[in-house]
Amino acid sequence: SLFKARDWWSTVLGEKEEFDQGCLCLADVDNSGNGQDKIIVGSFMGYLRIFNPHPVKTGDGAQAEDLLLEVHLRDPILQVEVGKFVSGTEMLHLAVLHSRKLCVYSVSGTLGNVEHGNQYQIKLMYEHNLQRTACNMTYGSFGGVKGRDLICIQSMDGMLMVFEQESYAFGRFLPGSLLPGPLAYSSRTDSFITVSSCRQVESYKYQVLAFATDADKRQETEQQKLGSGKRLVVDWTLNIGEQALDICIVSFNQSASSVFVLGERNFFCLKDNGQIRFMKKLDCSPSCFLPYCSVSEGTINTLIGNHNNMLHIYQDVTLKWATQLPHIPVAVRVGCLHDLKGVIVTLSDDGHLQCSYLGTDPSLFQAPKVESRELNYDELDTELKELQKIIKEVNKSQGVWPMTEREDDLKVSAMVSPNLDAVSQATDVDVGTDVVPSITVKVTLQNRVVLQKAKLSIYVQPPLVLTCDQFTFEFMNRNPDGIPRVIQCKFRLPLKLICLPGQPSKTASHKLTIDTNKSPVSLLSLFPGFASQSDDDQVNIMGFRFLGGSRVTVLASKTSQRYRIQSEQFEDLWLITNELILRLQEYFEKQGIKDFACSFSGSMPLQEYFELIDHHFELRINGEKLEELLSERAVQFRAIQRRLLTRFKDKTPAPLQHLDTLLDGTYKQVMALADALEENQDNLFQSFTRLKSATHLVILLIGLWQKLSADQTAILEAAFLPLQEDTQELGWEETADAAISHLLKTCLSKSSKEQALNFSSQLIIPKDTSRLKKHITLLCDRLAKGGRLCLSTDAAAPQTMVMPGGCATIPESDLEERSIEQESTELFTNHRHLIAETPTPEVSPLQVSE
Repeated sequence: SLFKARDWWSTVLGEKEEFDQGCLCLADVDNSGNGQDKIIVGSFMGYLRIFNPHPVKTGDGAQAEDLLLEVHLRDPILQVEVGKFVSGTEMLHLAVLHSRKLCVYSVSGTLGNVEHGNQYQIKLMYEHNLQRTACNMTYGSFGGVKGRDLICIQSMDGMLMVFEQESYAFGRFLPGSLLPGPLAYSSRTDSFITVSSCRQVESYKYQVLAFATDADKRQETEQQKLGSGKRLVVDWTLNIGEQALDICIVSFNQSASSVFVLGERNFFCLKDNGQIRFMKKLDCSPSCFLPYCSVSEGTINTLIGNHNNMLHIYQDVTLKWATQLPHIPVAVRVGCLHDLKGVIVTLSDDGHLQCSYLGTDPSLFQAPKVESRELNYDELDTELKELQKIIKEVNKSQGVWPMTEREDDLKVSAMVSPNLDAVSQATDVDVGTDVVPSITVKVTLQNRVVLQKAKLSIYVQPPLVLTCDQFTFEFMNRNPDGIPRVIQCKFRLPLKLICLPGQPSKTASHKLTIDTNKSPVSLLSLFPGFASQSDDDQVNIMGFRFLGGSRVTVLASKTSQRYRIQSEQFEDLWLITNELILRLQEYFEKQGIKDFACSFSGSMPLQEYFELIDHHFELRINGEKLEELLSERAVQFRAIQRRLLTRFKDKTPAPLQHLDTLLDGTYKQVMALADALEENQDNLFQSFTRLKSATHLVILLIGLWQKLSADQTAILEAAFLPLQEDTQELGWEETADAAISHLLKTCLSKSSKEQALNFSSQLIIPKDTSRLKKHITLLCDRLAKGGRLCLSTDAAAPQTMVMPGGCATIPESDLEERSIEQESTELFTNHRHLIAETPTPEVSPLQVSE
């Protein structure tokens, strides 16, 4: 690329070290006198390093002889500066700022007599122990002194501490300081410039600081308030409206200087008196900057690094050059290294140190000539069809990637703790008189390939909740191919999480009978943790009580191979029925019996299911009406407010004419409607939970009745349960009806004429549930006639075989289908139905995407 920084020399400092803008400095720290700068770097880990790069060729990495010195100073290094810090000499010395200490060193080299080269060492000249935690420092000839530099340190609580080389001079608190900002010294105006937490640039004269009252403590003393001593007064301020990252002061001569301030979104150039010379709005978030004098052009240029790995060069407000860096710079300097002037030195926060220059390298690549030949379009068309056929077969058989590779690359497994938590982690600890328990699930991720980012998502069905459902894992290494992959696994939660032992009941409103082909098993063996009476009483009968009070009873026949599940609520039957079948399958698998099977030969309880559908739909319609009423009352409330406001603003106010009474009445109506809508939403959520439980039960019974395979059951679940959440805009009734209609039109169609029928494709709330109930009844009848569920439209089999039990045959002509709704009460057994909330899930999907 043309706009890319040309790497002259680079290295990586240490391992897992951190750096900031004050950790980099360029100067002839060893006083060699040849005008060659050295690179001084300090880290928060306490390491001080001095480099003198001598690359053999451009782009070389660091050699051993490039590192002049490396010392571990133990304390974190906040800032390094080079100046005339020792009295009696004008030699340059190194000042190192720690959080509670300021150290000044001399750096010297000894000429080597052997092949190892010169040797460098540092010597501590003096140090100051700080009473307050330091933030940053600046230096200069404060007060116009000649031949030496003084140091000013800013503490974290806003105190300026001035050191005259080996001695402490004074300390002053900046007025109103809350958080420290960047600090710089202007030699021309003899003042300190900073940016306060009020987001304004402030300038303080050194003479004012020197003669102000001593800062023994932060609060003003009584003598200060009475006028004893001089109070610290700011010279000038300028509000820039944002926090500042850094301040630099640049001057061509003593006649004029400019104050550069780098903000979060802009950088400013100010005059000595605080007036804005110019400002520039930045397109990207900046990370560091450096103004410097361009001697050849007689202007001031500014280097600005940003978080997009870019370094921009501005001449005043004009962008002159943009170059790409391999890292985000937190500090940038310009110096003379190895007789090369204008080398740009950048440092990242993780220790990438690079010396680069601006320019272009010519590209030596030349594109080869393309061989011209005549194309045979018939052969290309044939080849394209063959390739498309291969791609289609691969996608159809194994997906985008081979299944074995995907399973080997990333594995996810979940292990459920066998015991409930000793201390429940549930947010709602009590449900009625029951204490809500919790359980811990351990999820293990295993990968054999390099991952860039893994996201773990866990889902459980309401009313179960998770303490945390999203986990994100960041990895240092980047994925070489960048292909997103998704791995899923499911785990079962124990029944005791939402169910307790209960008193069995031999009478109930809703009953189901499950047939098996093996002798009945003792319920104590199937549910060992739910025995509440003696063993003899619970061999053939067992009671369960859900959290919240609902009860379910399971009875095992003593003479036949049947099990009966009964409850006062229809939707409560699903969880225990499903758990019973799973535990029977696991029991016989452990016995080595592989031909165990369950079946259902009773009548399909569609009438009870339809009652739950009608109740859910009624709550949706009620919510829609409440929303319309609330909207009307809100419009009326605002209209009354406008009229009252007009009356109050009138210079000659007219009578209110009971508008205030009308406003109060409308307000009460709005609040009542809002409470009613909120209550209806809670009832709708509970109704949808019950509806999902009943839907799971109907799917389970259809699968047992027609002996559906796992794939066919999955298709049925996708059609009946298309939504995890039910909303007013997109509800269960219209989505389930669309999916069931699609099955009736495709795989369960009687003829090609039915496949050509155009079902309504608009997912809007229907007028009633008659169409949906008719389609559910028709689906059961088609399955009873031998229909087969599949995803292919050309796999619809002739439906001539009638399965025993279940639904009676239903005529399917257009005229006869219209009477299905009226006849459905005669075709299916009708039981009394009571509505109550039921805990629904026992299987929880877990998904990992990379």
